[in-house]
Amino acid sequence: MRPIQMVDLVGQYQKIKDEVDQAVLGVIQSAAFINGPEVKSFEQELATYLGVKHAIGCANGTDALQIAMMALGLQPGDEVIVPAFTYVATAEVIGLLGLRPVMIDVDPHTFNSTPEQIRTAITPKTRAIVPVHLFGQCADMAPILQIAEEHGLYVIEDNAQAIGADYLHHEQRRKAGTLGHFGCTSFFPSKNLGCYGDGGALMTNDDQLAAAARQIANHGQSRQYYHDQIGVNSRLDSLQAAVLDVKLPHLDDFCQRRQTLAAAYDAAFQDLPGLVIPARAAHSTHVFHQYTLQVTAGAETRDALKAHLATKGIPAMIYYPVPLYRQKAFAHWWNGSPLPVTEQLCQTVISLPMHTEMEADMLSVIVEGVRSFFEATN
Repeated sequence: MRPIQMVDLVGQYQKIKDEVDQAVLGVIQSAAFINGPEVKSFEQELATYLGVKHAIGCANGTDALQIAMMALGLQPGDEVIVPAFTYVATAEVIGLLGLRPVMIDVDPHTFNSTPEQIRTAITPKTRAIVPVHLFGQCADMAPILQIAEEHGLYVIEDNAQAIGADYLHHEQRRKAGTLGHFGCTSFFPSKNLGCYGDGGALMTNDDQLAAAARQIANHGQSRQYYHDQIGVNSRLDSLQAAVLDVKLPHLDDFCQRRQTLAAAYDAAFQDLPGLVIPARAAHSTHVFHQYTLQVTAGAETRDALKAHLATKGIPAMIYYPVPLYRQKAFAHWWNGSPLPVTEQLCQTVISLPMHTEMEADMLSVIVEGVRSFFEATN
């Protein structure tokens, strides 16, 4: 048996090796490394897959969030509502731009922002909401969009972990990342749709916002050497676009494989006292960027489980161990009141290996490792 990994990028590459090698070699032979035809091709294919008018490649998912906020004209001092239980990038760009991150609690089952928490955080200074589609399923976007409309707020979806997921509302399906003013995603290699370096994209149905984002991402240029606004240098390079163009047609299959693995985990763990399997929201499909359990006994037991798995060669990760408001970088924005669900999740969550190349013998070892821990402690 091959070593168990959180993500098996080599195994995935081997299955599409010929396609990837040909695409990458084509870029090298053309030497069109920046803004080559592969970038435009991928942007068009991604927009078609998502059912959105514009997909705009950029250097990474963090840049995508920053460019979206700049394109929307957010100004220093404006408040942006963001969950406290998420990766740092979501709030980092808010602070970087001189905006004020207003951190809210999340749903204890889906880990996503709730309309109720968002509504209570709105003040006269609020300008935008950033729902994060955490671990692979959508926040409940319809009521969030309604709240935004009522208060004249922008909505930026952080879709770094849920590309390929469907939002379900009134028998209609919309792809995650296509419902707000902007959707932002990351193509970090471990993502469900990952490149072989850094990459990201913004999605929007608004022509003017798309034009603004493209300009900002290219040094604020309206045409070469004419800079209409302060911008950034954030490009999806041709090599990464070529890899993504190969992988995009496989995305639905990648997601289905993750869903099959998640179902197998569910069946193996649902009867274990002290362990809570991931919830599925009725309003979203789940593409399982992560398979995240909750160990109800708390951090000491959770950490002991992680150590136990490590002795068996099974990796596990804790996403995320510290609430954003407790991070030193954000301390001056914190009012001192902890958010109970966020505090609980940081003490209880643990994520198991989740990838498209999981084999039956690997799954058996992981299941046995988790079950042996709980059977010994119960």
